[in-house]
Amino acid sequence: MYNDNPTLEGLQHKIDPQKQGEVFFQESVKPGDKYFYIESYGCQMNFSDSEIVASILAAEGFQATRNLEMADLILINTCSIREKAEETVRKRLRIFDKLKTNKPGILVGVLGCMAERLKKKFLEDEKLVDLVVGPDAYRDLPQLVATAEDGEKGINVFLSREETYADIAPLRLDSNGVAAFISIMRGCDNMCSFCVVPFTRGRERSREVYSIVAEATDLFEKGYREVTLLGQNVDSFKWENPETKEVVNFARLLELVAKVHPDLRVRFSTSHPKDITDEVLHTIAAYENICNYIHLPVQSGNSRVLDLMNRTYDREWYTERVEAIYRIIPDCAISSDIITGFCTETDAEHRETLSMIEQADFSMSYMFYYSERPGTLAAKKYADDIPLETKKSRLQEIIRLQNQVSFRHNKRDIGKTFKVLIEGDSKRSDQQFKGRNSQNKMIVFPKTPGLKPGDYTHVRVIDATSATLIAEGITA
Repeated sequence: MYNDNPTLEGLQHKIDPQKQGEVFFQESVKPGDKYFYIESYGCQMNFSDSEIVASILAAEGFQATRNLEMADLILINTCSIREKAEETVRKRLRIFDKLKTNKPGILVGVLGCMAERLKKKFLEDEKLVDLVVGPDAYRDLPQLVATAEDGEKGINVFLSREETYADIAPLRLDSNGVAAFISIMRGCDNMCSFCVVPFTRGRERSREVYSIVAEATDLFEKGYREVTLLGQNVDSFKWENPETKEVVNFARLLELVAKVHPDLRVRFSTSHPKDITDEVLHTIAAYENICNYIHLPVQSGNSRVLDLMNRTYDREWYTERVEAIYRIIPDCAISSDIITGFCTETDAEHRETLSMIEQADFSMSYMFYYSERPGTLAAKKYADDIPLETKKSRLQEIIRLQNQVSFRHNKRDIGKTFKVLIEGDSKRSDQQFKGRNSQNKMIVFPKTPGLKPGDYTHVRVIDATSATLIAEGITA
């Protein structure tokens, strides 16, 4: 899932060594302290990685800041999934480069997917950065920073087959104290023809199960009430106990995390249609605290286009998985990713994608037009032959239809009562709370004395938009 918003940009943080994995605001700056500033772009995995980076730097005496001008080290955690993301990063790097005029000695580094893909361009051609660090090399950051401080370029984009950062307690940057991400695996073995992830994040490797459960337990004890298990394809999670040889799959992992505490909600992202099993669906149905929400990217509603995308399923397979979800978890909400204007896509095939939005009854979707990524199978094999105006026109049709389907989806919830986890104040009014139900729908409702973020409450929906449910509080 894509998010163009940076994670940090304004205040100061200090790390409390007595509170592993927590960050709090600091009023004053101590002379001699070293500060780092980090922005994250792209998927939830990147935001999770930034918390790992923060932990590694904290161990070396760095403190996090939201004040860009106060930073001694500026890092930008990048995404290569779309051209727009790369353009945004370049603009930010040019701004960071100008800061060096006023503060000589400041270091700028690029992390993540773009670091691996564009290392030569950043270091030699554009000369905008001092550090280039790939997603599997964050442990090497302290040494790379020291190298850059000595005037040399720091670079490590080595892709590992073992690194999972399982032993590092993430520092929860910009956390609301209610919900947190837990990375359960890294990399991807699926070679979708449009995607750069296997080339920028390497092969799949699953994290040790007990470290995942321990992190979830620690978060709950610190007051968090929701965790999202992250992976490029969580359904292919597989870990073997080296002592007992027991193999733990994703369904079993879901169960173990759900058993941490009934009040700890469990979400996950992302599922691959070829791998999500009935066992996973039955596990969701069996535990009230595993949310009834599945993000199941379809990408296209046409089987020929899916084949060109190398998605390894067809329309019929996807439809069967959707039907299984609604059969086993009747009140489940399904969201999706959609790419329009892929190579050679016809108008008729585009209309099949439109029909899939209605057939699957997606609660919402992340929708994009195809952006050719250098080095991918599609870039090597297929001509990007759909005119940009056609891509944009098709995307607008998809967005318009999805908004209609989302609105109908939400209108069906009017009159229903939901259990909501309070996340904080509504964006529009400090007299209202916001929170999500099990189906991942955002609900706003009037504040009730005694309730606070992290509490559960029951609300009744009285109105809806395509994006939000409006509710009133009820007596439990």
